[in-house]
Amino acid sequence: MAEATLAFIGGSGLYDIDGLSDRREVTIDTPFGLPSDDIVLGNIGETSVAFLPRHGRGHRISPTELPVRANIFALKTLGVERIVSISAVGSLIEEIGPLDIAVPDQIIDRTGSRVATFFGDGLVVHVGLAEPFCAELSEHLMAAAAEYSEHVHAGGTYVVIEGPQFSTRAESELYRSWGADIIGMTALPEAKLAREAEICYAIMALVTDYDVWSQSEDDVSVALVVANLMQNVETSKSVIRSLANRLPSDRNCACGSALKDAIITSREVIPREAKEKLFPLVGKYLD
Repeated sequence: MAEATLAFIGGSGLYDIDGLSDRREVTIDTPFGLPSDDIVLGNIGETSVAFLPRHGRGHRISPTELPVRANIFALKTLGVERIVSISAVGSLIEEIGPLDIAVPDQIIDRTGSRVATFFGDGLVVHVGLAEPFCAELSEHLMAAAAEYSEHVHAGGTYVVIEGPQFSTRAESELYRSWGADIIGMTALPEAKLAREAEICYAIMALVTDYDVWSQSEDDVSVALVVANLMQNVETSKSVIRSLANRLPSDRNCACGSALKDAIITSREVIPREAKEKLFPLVGKYLD
């Protein structure tokens, strides 16, 4: 029986979750090491949920150092079918202002130092990522966010940079010329790994600032980011409760069968070690 069906990954400023009944914490080891922190389990209404602070309590882990494979794998073993990521971002367009909420539908990868797949070592898998976020989950997320904010933006492109430094002004202008709408450091490889794990994934992006492209704004500073972020934290907690109470139990998207036609390696040559290691992900296709 699943320990949780819905998970929230808390970003900068969100290190705990309120209002859980039957609250407990679990430590889960995985083939990819330990997750960022112990995972909090409990219930919001009738929904069983999990919460994981992405950077660890106290914000101990930088974006590049995040154990993302361990995080997603651990949530998969708990039975999680949907993940909502809460992430701090900067805005690359005037229409999305500080303290707004964005729910993107596309992504650009500008990272370079992160392992972005569970597979390899004799097991080759190519999942589709044309639509990197779950449209069904994103729709429910937008409806929940609209209950608590008048400034919720549907769709848009999130460019993910390696960090931990913020962008140069030239880089920020480049991303704007590409049509990107928001910028952050943590949506990848989470979105890719969630798809490989057949978990629906959507992002509630909390806008903290205009990125450095905006000449009318002070250059991005940690103080500005944190000040605006903390104003968004309480809103995000309210959205979490609303979303958990509104989600239907059944999924009607294709996320849950993302691996169905994606395993390329002939079954008879897949190493036994790979099958055992990744059984929570591929077991139903290899039995």
